[in-house]
Amino acid sequence: MEIDTTQNPALRQLTQRLLSSSHCMETIEHLDGGRLPSSDAVIDILQNLKDLLFPGYRRRQDLRRDNAAQQMGELVDSLHRQLSQQIARSLCHRRRWDDSGCGSQLSGVPSHLRDEGREIAVAFLETLPNVRELLVSDVQAAYEGDPAANSLDEIIFCYPGLEAVTVYRLAHQLHRLGVPLIPRMMSEWAHMQTGIDIHPGAQIGPSFFIDHGTGVVVGETCEIAGHVKLYQGVTLGALSFPKDASGKLIRNQKRHPTIERHVVIYANATVLGGQTIVGAESIVGASVSLTKSVPPRTVVTLEKPSLRFREAA
Repeated sequence: MEIDTTQNPALRQLTQRLLSSSHCMETIEHLDGGRLPSSDAVIDILQNLKDLLFPGYRRRQDLRRDNAAQQMGELVDSLHRQLSQQIARSLCHRRRWDDSGCGSQLSGVPSHLRDEGREIAVAFLETLPNVRELLVSDVQAAYEGDPAANSLDEIIFCYPGLEAVTVYRLAHQLHRLGVPLIPRMMSEWAHMQTGIDIHPGAQIGPSFFIDHGTGVVVGETCEIAGHVKLYQGVTLGALSFPKDASGKLIRNQKRHPTIERHVVIYANATVLGGQTIVGAESIVGASVSLTKSVPPRTVVTLEKPSLRFREAA
């Protein structure tokens, strides 16, 4: 690659150093590596999906019953085009070293991967009615679980927990369909927006409510049944990371806990380990740290600390 000779000499030297470092540090460069999904396009897809899931609430507030069919149809067509392209790019990225021959960035995405992207996009869009049913239960759970909520509209407009769960439910469907990169791009965007980190691989049942939400972490292999409520700062994480004989991490094993139905986990509690099960209808108190299973209908709390009061000097 030629360097612009009109540059300031110091800037030309810096440009050369950056080019040299990109060849030496290949782990963080993608030159000639094939097309990648676009972060901006993925975020726009998310916003369009939320317009479909919450019609009349988001960017398209002019929807009426007499024009909804046409506008939503146009949105579905647009989403199919967007998703097809980005999914095809993600497939190309995953297979660029395989025999599928993704080629360089200049050659574009092969036709067979574009076809596969279109098929996966249709399969994903067909999950949206079921996703909406789950979100209806999530909104209702938030309203019933938070006395500060004045209406369902307030929850849809304002609650970061619902925002994070909405993005999770969409990303989970793409993850289930085997789409690389894009589910994590979605979930990490939601993490940045809300402070809530839900891996798209987690399995979460209906009527899921995260109250307040900041600092909540839900790991990849978590299994969460219906009607579970989490408060801010809750971590559902891994206890340890098993390694093979060569010292490399063993992947695709259950590392995160199972939370059964009607469980409440209060602020800053930590539940760790793939074999840890919190039994149905149990309560885990604030700041509790659990690494072993809890039977159903159990209340787990820390012993109350003693407080000392003295007169200020």
